[in-house]
Amino acid sequence: MNVKIVENEKELEDAFSVRRTVFIDEQEVPEEEEIDQYEGDAVHFVSYQEDSPIAAGRFRVVEGYGKVERICVLKSARKTGAGKAIMKKIEAYAIEKGLHKLKLNAQTHAIPFYAGLGYEAVTEEFLDAGIPHKTMIKKI
Repeated sequence: MNVKIVENEKELEDAFSVRRTVFIDEQEVPEEEEIDQYEGDAVHFVSYQEDSPIAAGRFRVVEGYGKVERICVLKSARKTGAGKAIMKKIEAYAIEKGLHKLKLNAQTHAIPFYAGLGYEAVTEEFLDAGIPHKTMIKKI
């Protein structure tokens, strides 16, 4: 498994391909909500198994926090460590940039995954794209 910071158009399209499969196709999030106005401001990450993209995510700085967004893993690669690997790469990037507080909006079914990585829920449940979420934070 190879997690990369996106450096070119092909890698960005690979990341978008994983996001489309997971969020748009599986979870039925409208494309205009999934691919949004922040894409150009974000640092994108993509994970490959051999030469195939299997996981993706993005990172932005918002209100002093490193904001972890759009974390997703293809169904065929779940439970392989791909999600944890991409999160560790994003956290290492945040530390490199001098950030020590991370925030993310976790789908409620993914809260145990993020809690296992040290994130703590700090809000009540809310809907985003019709899917229940909670905001979680972590100090690194």
